[in-house]
Amino acid sequence: MRTELEGLAAENLALRGQLDALLREARANEDKLRRFEGLEHRLIGAGSVVELVKLLLCDYKPAFGIDSVTLSLLDRELELSRLLKTQGEPELEALRLLPLGDELEALYGMTPRPWLGPFDARRHGDLFGAVRPRSVALLPLLRRGELIGSLHFGSLDAQRYDAQAGTQFLERLAAIVAVCLESVLNQERLKLAGLTDMLTGVHNRRYFEHRCQIEIAQARRHHHALACLFLDVDFFKRINDSHGHARGDLVLRTVGLLIQAQLRAGDTVARWGGEEFVVLLPRAAAAAARDIAERIRQRIAVQQVPAAAGQVLNITASIGLAMLEEVDGSAADATLPAVAERLVAAADAALYRAKQGGRNLVVGPGIGALIS
Repeated sequence: MRTELEGLAAENLALRGQLDALLREARANEDKLRRFEGLEHRLIGAGSVVELVKLLLCDYKPAFGIDSVTLSLLDRELELSRLLKTQGEPELEALRLLPLGDELEALYGMTPRPWLGPFDARRHGDLFGAVRPRSVALLPLLRRGELIGSLHFGSLDAQRYDAQAGTQFLERLAAIVAVCLESVLNQERLKLAGLTDMLTGVHNRRYFEHRCQIEIAQARRHHHALACLFLDVDFFKRINDSHGHARGDLVLRTVGLLIQAQLRAGDTVARWGGEEFVVLLPRAAAAAARDIAERIRQRIAVQQVPAAAGQVLNITASIGLAMLEEVDGSAADATLPAVAERLVAAADAALYRAKQGGRNLVVGPGIGALIS
């Protein structure tokens, strides 16, 4: 009898242990579900591509105890690249933008599904950079059956992501990320539509005024130079009167493209109004800014715009240059909007001097004029 009772006690103890283990696992899963739902709500509420990407790359790791999170997104039209630059975000090491879909297709094959298993340096090395996890989870991001990206989790625990593990949570996360990415991209496109000059395709004045304050704040914070160019097409009214507004519109589109072609990544050009354009040149000292302005002026001066009956229009532009250091200060009104207004006004004043000096000139700090 004693032996039987002892056996029952041991069995009962074992069952209690199993029950405790199941309860701990249930509580852990419940906690995991709460954290997942919290992140899910934040992803759905993301208002920009940058916010969405940062939630995934920066917040997911500590929330779920993951050693590495990286993201690859298809960017055939360089739309994402432009958006990240527009929003003034530094390059995120854990984010890769792919101009072609070949890498994603090679990773998942013809039927993309989440993949869990051991890290393979040959197959997964590019996905995780310098980090070398022991197990990985690769999640394809799909919209309407097409691969638009890939989300990757890496763990130093070799058992964390096992090929036999369930993927319900991960599949749901991948689906939510894909939908949220498409949603924020559509939001960004709507924003840009309201910030673009429809005639020339460059940014409009509203965008420039917003961007100018951002660039001033960054120039102050990092103590780097910021230049502003104010450009006006010479004798534009004469072009409209002599050749018609359609030809004048062509001139403005041409000038917008010519300015863009001379700018660096991170520079900003916008149509201020009429035949006037403004340009922001971050991290450009006065000498470098004058060189860029002169290249723009020269390129416009040699451009011929088609006119009626086989004729061509020769166009020129006058450019005024101002530097942030000239207008910034510690005065009580040195708020970002006030300084931005003064910076543009200084460039406009330099443009006026270029007009007074004979047009087709660059006028700026330390120079009377750069003459063709």
